[in-house]
Amino acid sequence: MQNADILLDPARAFLVQAAAYLPRIGLALLMLIVGWIAAKLVRFAVEKGLRAINFGVLTERSGMDTFLQQGGSKSDTTRLFGLLAFWLVMFAALVIAFNSLGLGYATDLLGRLVLFVPKLILALLILTVGAYFARFVAQAVLSHCRALDIPDGDFLSMLAHYGVMAFVILIALDLTSVGGDLVRETFLIILTGVVLALALAFGLGGKDWAAGLLERWWPSYRKEDSSRAQGKVKEMNVFGRRE
Repeated sequence: MQNADILLDPARAFLVQAAAYLPRIGLALLMLIVGWIAAKLVRFAVEKGLRAINFGVLTERSGMDTFLQQGGSKSDTTRLFGLLAFWLVMFAALVIAFNSLGLGYATDLLGRLVLFVPKLILALLILTVGAYFARFVAQAVLSHCRALDIPDGDFLSMLAHYGVMAFVILIALDLTSVGGDLVRETFLIILTGVVLALALAFGLGGKDWAAGLLERWWPSYRKEDSSRAQGKVKEMNVFGRRE
């Protein structure tokens, strides 16, 4: 009997601990079910709210929907916002569930994800608005070049578009803390190198090329018009002094 009791004691202790742990497991499962339902409702509300304010028009004109479709995604940017909202609620529910089970390491990891998802949503919003603004600036530059008969309007428009997008992407990465200071320093090094290369090209080996570009963008007749205007101003000043 004593040998049997010795063998059964570990099993009894395990059953006692399992019985004490079952309410926590039940509470964790209940929190997961409630969190899943809440996440579905939040996703539905976010998507319906964004479509009600015609947010899809902004994402379509900014090119974000086209970018996602080219990447193989069948959803648009509005659904992506809804999916991020869904996982934000689910991660919060998982944090509560694992905390009730006493799993501290998993709780800390999921807590970091809960803090990261809002930054990701805001970064995606900045990318969407920034892409729309970049296209607006590019179109404005192109229209201005065409109105003034400046050649290479497409090139200048593309340069303005990619310039704005570079700063927008840098802001989004800095917001999500992806790469940290390395991204900013790399961007500044590349920008400095491009500016230095252009300065050397214009100042040393590319004088004729730069002069040709300036002549194409601001033809000589504009200089003649400005000189004529200055001559008229001088004549008016002379007549005024004579009087």
